[in-house]
Amino acid sequence: MTKSRLFCLLVVLGSVFMILFIIVYWDNVGTASYNLHTSFSKSLPPQSSGKQPTTFPTTEDSHASDIDRFLDGFLNSATTKNDLQSTKALNVPLRASNSLEENVRGYDWSTRTKLEGSFDQEFMQQERKLNLRRFCTNSRFSFPTKYRMFDDIPNKELDHLIVDDRHGIIYCYVPKVACTNWKRILIVLSESLLDKKGVPYQDPLLIPREDVHNTSSHLTFNKFWRRYGKFSRHMMKIKLKKYTKFIFVRDPFVRLISAFRSKFELENEDFYRSFAIPILTRFSNRTNVPTSASEAFSIGAIPSFSEFIQYLLDARTEEQRPFNEHWRQVYRLCHPCQIDYDFIGKLETLDEDATQLLSQLNIDSLFQFPPSYRNRTASSWEDDWFAKIPLEWRQKLYQLYEPDFVLFGYPKPENLLNV
Repeated sequence: MTKSRLFCLLVVLGSVFMILFIIVYWDNVGTASYNLHTSFSKSLPPQSSGKQPTTFPTTEDSHASDIDRFLDGFLNSATTKNDLQSTKALNVPLRASNSLEENVRGYDWSTRTKLEGSFDQEFMQQERKLNLRRFCTNSRFSFPTKYRMFDDIPNKELDHLIVDDRHGIIYCYVPKVACTNWKRILIVLSESLLDKKGVPYQDPLLIPREDVHNTSSHLTFNKFWRRYGKFSRHMMKIKLKKYTKFIFVRDPFVRLISAFRSKFELENEDFYRSFAIPILTRFSNRTNVPTSASEAFSIGAIPSFSEFIQYLLDARTEEQRPFNEHWRQVYRLCHPCQIDYDFIGKLETLDEDATQLLSQLNIDSLFQFPPSYRNRTASSWEDDWFAKIPLEWRQKLYQLYEPDFVLFGYPKPENLLNV
C-alpha cells in the first residue's frame, strides 16, 4: 500500500471516528444549557425585501443540534440542497383558507380570551400521562404493537411525527382532531412554506388548506433517512429525548363520525374512488355503482354510516390495505407506548389545552390557536349516529378502538354497548 493510499485511509477512518464520537457525546448532553422554545423572532420579517428568504432554519436562529447540522452537511448536502430548492418553489398565492369542508363544518370565529387555571391544566396533564403510562405497562391490558420497540416501527409508520428543529417540537398529528390548524402553526414556526411574496407565512390562517396537508410542507420522521442515512434512527432518538412532544386526541367514536361526514358526505373524487366504491360494491344493494363522485352525488349513491361501519369491521379491509389515516387508531398513528409524550391534548378541551400548550412552548405571545369547529357534544353525536347500528356491530367496533378509549382516558360508552 502506497503512502498516499494509507494517508487517505487514515483520513476516512478518522472522519468516521469523529462522527461516531460526536453522536455518542451529543446523545449524553442535556438540554439545560439552552432554551429550545425562544428562537422564533417576535419581530416580523420585512415584507419589502427583494431577497427570497430560505425556508429552512439558519445557523443564527436555529436550535437544531450541532450534530444535526454537521450530519446535514457531511452526509446529505446534495439532498438538503434539493429539498431547499423544491421548498423555495412553493410560492403559493395568498387566498382564503376556508374550503368547502370548512364552510360545511363551520368555524367559531369568536375572539378568545386567555384562559386561567394553569394549576388545573398541569394536574390534568399529569393525570393523562399517568393514565397512559399505567396502561402501557399493564400486562393485563394488551393490544397489537403494544410491546414493540421503537426501533421495530417501520419508517412508513412514522409519517405522522412532524419535527420543528427551530423550536424543538415534535407533533404527532391525528386526522379529525384539529390537525389542520396545528399543522398551520408548525408551518409558521418552522418557516417551511413561503407565501406569494417569497417570505415565510406569519399568519396560520392564511396558509391554504391544500398546502397544509401537502407532505412537502413538513419534516417528518419517515423522511429522516434522506438526510441522515444509517444515522436516521439514532437522530430520531436524540430528538425524542430532547424535544417537546405533543399529541391531540378525541373520543374515538366521535372521531369516526367526523371522518365519515368529511370524507363521504362531501364530494371528494379521490376518497370516492378509493373507499366509497369498495364500500358500495361490498355492502350496498346496488347492481351498478357509479364510477365517479360527481355521478354518485347527483343520484345520491353514497355510502351510509352503517355501510361504513361494516367496512371497518370486515377483515378483508385490513387485508387489502391498512386503515386510512382518518379512521386509523391513534395508537397505530402515534405509538404512545413507545414515545413518551410531554403534552396530551384533547379536542373536547381544545381551547384550554391549546392555550396551555402555546404558553408551555413560549409562543403564546405570537398568536392564538386558530378558530375551532362548532360541534355538538360527543354524547349527542354518538346517540344519533349509532342508533341504527346493530348492537353486535357496536360491540365489535368498540373492541377495535378499545386501546384508544383506554389509553387516553375516554369512558367506555356503556349506553351504546348494552341492550
